[in-house]
Amino acid sequence: MRLDALFEDLESQFDALQDGDLYGEVADRIRAEVGKITVLDRLRGAVGTFVRVELTHAEPVAGTLSRVGKDCLLLEAERYEEWLIPVTALAAVHGLGPWAEPAESAIAAKLGLAHLLRGIARDRSPVTVFSAVAGAHPITGTIDRVGADFLEIAEHPLDAPRRRSEVYNSRLVPTQSLTAVRRR
Repeated sequence: MRLDALFEDLESQFDALQDGDLYGEVADRIRAEVGKITVLDRLRGAVGTFVRVELTHAEPVAGTLSRVGKDCLLLEAERYEEWLIPVTALAAVHGLGPWAEPAESAIAAKLGLAHLLRGIARDRSPVTVFSAVAGAHPITGTIDRVGADFLEIAEHPLDAPRRRSEVYNSRLVPTQSLTAVRRR
């Protein structure tokens, strides 16, 4: 009898150790998988969610996260504003759920800031550009061209069309200094 009790006790201790090892291994694997999640993966998991974004060189922006590119995100804010924000300009994002998603397609994974800026330039939409270089002074106008690592903006008032008589400056802005681009 005493040996049966001893064996039962040893078996239960062994089972507990195996369970502990299993839980430890699962926890280690979860930590390793979470360690592979990028900021973009976390943001993709929040598409369609209302978020508040803190920027490095501009006021915070709140809106619905509508798309995530390979290096930027698109927010739809109040008054039909769209905010194109490079991931490098993010200081914090509030309101994300617990989900993360990998890139949904090979094409979406390749669409980045430069592609989206070229689309805005092609549309000839008036924009407000926020840049770390410009400091607290937003730049208004129309994006004329987008290079590999810069954009050129014809500066003019937002309420005036891009006409030679309205353009008072042409400015080159390195994309690495962009904080956000707002389009109405």
